[in-house]
Amino acid sequence: MSLQPGQPAPQFTLVSSEKKEVSLSDFKGRKVILHFFPFAFTSVCTTQLCTMRDNFGYYDGLNAQVFGISVDSPFTLAKFKEENNYQFPLLSDFNKEVSAAYGALYDSFAFGLKGVSKRAAFVIDEQQNISYAEVLENAGDLPDFNAIAEAVK
Repeated sequence: MSLQPGQPAPQFTLVSSEKKEVSLSDFKGRKVILHFFPFAFTSVCTTQLCTMRDNFGYYDGLNAQVFGISVDSPFTLAKFKEENNYQFPLLSDFNKEVSAAYGALYDSFAFGLKGVSKRAAFVIDEQQNISYAEVLENAGDLPDFNAIAEAVK
């Protein structure tokens, strides 16, 4: 069953592109935007995160934290972040537990790869409840950035 607005957000602790542990619980009292993506350095994933990068100023003053999450290693994500100048941390779900908890994990992906994050977006409110949830089955589609922005307001 997929996560719906109003449900508690699954809690997690992941390693960031800065090689530090990041827990969702650390952001209670703030809005959190999670962008799940299949793989670093792929075209649609880069477009997804660059769109957030280029619109990052929109979130200034909204008490919101943006994160990108994929099953890539923290080392790969650090290079991806550096090359694309992302202002927000990228989190490694290498063990695939968080992607699964959010219903954003492909059983089978391209080239027979298993356990790859689906493209998805979630907005979590200050009380750590889901206020927006979008999980895309087609990895070539992008999330609805306007709906995400509206959910953060």
